[in-house]
Amino acid sequence: WVFLWEKGYQETDSVVSSVITKVKGVTLTNTSALGARVWDVADYVIPPQEENAVFVMTNVILTLNQRQSRCPELPDDKTECRENNDCVPGYVSTHSNGIQTGECVQYNESVKTCEVFAWCPVENDYHVPNLLVKNNIWYPKFNFSKRNILPTINSTYLKNCIYDPQTDPFCPIFRLGKIVEAAGQDFQEMAVEGGVMALQINWDCNLDRAASHCVPKYSFRRLDNKDTAHTVSPGYNFRYAKYYKDSNGTESRTLVKAYGIRFDIIVFGKAGKFDVIPTMINIGSGLALFGVATVLCDIVVLYCMKKRYYYREKKYKYVEDYEL
Repeated sequence: WVFLWEKGYQETDSVVSSVITKVKGVTLTNTSALGARVWDVADYVIPPQEENAVFVMTNVILTLNQRQSRCPELPDDKTECRENNDCVPGYVSTHSNGIQTGECVQYNESVKTCEVFAWCPVENDYHVPNLLVKNNIWYPKFNFSKRNILPTINSTYLKNCIYDPQTDPFCPIFRLGKIVEAAGQDFQEMAVEGGVMALQINWDCNLDRAASHCVPKYSFRRLDNKDTAHTVSPGYNFRYAKYYKDSNGTESRTLVKAYGIRFDIIVFGKAGKFDVIPTMINIGSGLALFGVATVLCDIVVLYCMKKRYYYREKKYKYVEDYEL
């Protein structure tokens, strides 16, 4: 067990890793607010580079041409009103879009809400669209380094391959939908509110064998909670704004609420190589255990078994002192 299964004759080291991601592809949306629009990598990968991760925007709520002015707040149980006395000047709650002015104004034909001084119009988010991974690893104790783009992979293969656990298990290019499906999730459902996925790369290497046998193994899982017990603020989203000024010098902005999937690349692994010191330590430990085993067997046979008296008679021979 120690030598064959646990490889007790080897010295081990933990992996040191760096990850570089690159997303490619374009998509088309056609909505009543924006019309037909093409989105490329510069639009839906935010920010362009992260450490061991990449965020891909899969759904978005745009609030165009916001300016600082007065406008009606979104209606809810704390902002709906009938008269000015229902609104408190200067009131701000956790979910407010601005500061109440104390006026009760018309939100639509049937509802009035408290007026706020804010970026107007306020955002209405009540109604909620190929990844290349380059991984370099290093085992400093053995001065062994490698990357997941294996020596057998050439540029022609890299342009056409897509990761598949059966046909292309070492291709470093992944379809985002396939990653989500491999984790047992529905991509269309996850794209609406976002989420967090893990792309795990395991480097378990036996360096007593040829370096070509040290290859990565990929696996996928969802990291954020998705069940009926976690219905408050599900998924993954954040806001950012693009600011500009018109010809009159008035500052405006486009507010973007981005929903998407964050892909965390998690690298782990262990390498082992033959070394005299752990070999001798485990041999010595094994020989010592043989001595302990004899003592333990004697205790069990002489004190625990039903025929312990019979065994005691066979094990020990009593002699009388001749002089006595």
